[in-house]
Amino acid sequence: MSKTLKDLKPGEKGVVLNLGKKGPVRKRLMDMGITPGVDVEVVKVAPLGDPIEVNLRGYELSLRKDEAEHINLK
Repeated sequence: MSKTLKDLKPGEKGVVLNLGKKGPVRKRLMDMGITPGVDVEVVKVAPLGDPIEVNLRGYELSLRKDEAEHINLK
């Protein structure tokens, strides 16, 4: 079973392996800088668990959990 971005807790890091989702969601994630090989760190999680804030490529990005579950990590 592979780990996804959704599984990380605040302060944990990972490296993007691939994007599991196809189509417009995948393109949108890639346009935001989420590509294979990039380092990501979960900065914080909203009180109810959605969205999550991640740091990648020197900037913070907020993602919904349904988007984060399609980002597979090494």
